[in-house]
Amino acid sequence: MVHDVEKNAPSRAAQRRPGAVQIARVVGVPVYVNVSWILVALLIAYVFRPVVDEQVPGLGVWSFVAALGFAVLLYASVLVHEIAHVLVARKFDLPVRAITLQFLGGLSEIESEPQTPWREFAVAVVGPLTSLGISGLAALGHTVVSGPALLELALFQLAWANLLVGLFNLLPGLPLDGGRLLRAGVWAVTKQPHLGTAVAGWAGRVVAAVVLLLPWTLLASTWGAPSLLHIVWSVFLAMFMWAGSSQALMSAKIRRKLPAIHARTLARRGVPVSSELPLSEAVRRAQEAHAGSLVVVGSDGRPTGLVSEAAVLATPEHRRPWISVGDVARRIEPGLVLDVRLTGEALVRAMGGTPATEYLLVEPDGRVFGVLATADVDGALART
Repeated sequence: MVHDVEKNAPSRAAQRRPGAVQIARVVGVPVYVNVSWILVALLIAYVFRPVVDEQVPGLGVWSFVAALGFAVLLYASVLVHEIAHVLVARKFDLPVRAITLQFLGGLSEIESEPQTPWREFAVAVVGPLTSLGISGLAALGHTVVSGPALLELALFQLAWANLLVGLFNLLPGLPLDGGRLLRAGVWAVTKQPHLGTAVAGWAGRVVAAVVLLLPWTLLASTWGAPSLLHIVWSVFLAMFMWAGSSQALMSAKIRRKLPAIHARTLARRGVPVSSELPLSEAVRRAQEAHAGSLVVVGSDGRPTGLVSEAAVLATPEHRRPWISVGDVARRIEPGLVLDVRLTGEALVRAMGGTPATEYLLVEPDGRVFGVLATADVDGALART
């Protein structure tokens, strides 16, 4: 399953992840395992153990070990599914933050959307196709392999499990891969990617409702009353689907507003000050000039830092004469300098590359235009 991370989130792949452990790097992308995976692996082993005891009797306690090994093998195939997403995304120059294995499967965190419906289709479809391919190979292996019995059982179950994973991911609703296929289709027909997201998001909510009701309809009518395990599992899947589709709908709503956001119109005037200047004097100059920000400049007049508005407000007035501007400024890094012509999603993506509260806006020729505050962008989105 693929997932677009928030555009204003840090882009560092190796960021700290509470409750997750990095186990590997694949094609330069870190692979994490969430602690919730351990619980699900144990649950799968518990459910699968009776099957092992029936098909391969006499193992004793080792039947649970064998069942746990199947759970690991299943998640290894899920990892291959996610790697397929990553390889196609990298083919289209889409940055990938990480792969995470969690209790409901895997997640490939792609930092930006594909630029065309075809690329969206390609990135999404390769995952389910990979799972179906693994299912076919496992089924073929089960057909041609004769013994040992445990290997035959593992191949048989792996074939069925990947078949279910592939088909489930093809369901037409976000956040599943099938939802992204639906989004790509609507996008291709209407030329409106945000409409495609909205349609696929609502479809995801419908799929969530179906998944929630499934144990009480199909299962109940076919095999009698659903088990507690079926009910709990369907509730978890439905909650996952509903949360993912709701996030997609919110994302579509925000992105419809983005074209109205222009860096030039949101810029604040910046007053140049030296780093040694007392903060109180710098604030006085800004108020006198009706400016909304302070830019630290060197002896040659070039900007070297941006004063944090939050740090200024957090400094009591009686202390400001004794604090220099440099103490509340952030050194200007390449990611803090933005083109004043940026608008919409390109602007938000550029800000997400280096999260900060202030950015220096420059003209194409390098001249300083002003300062862009993240709070002003958030406010413009709220007003829109």
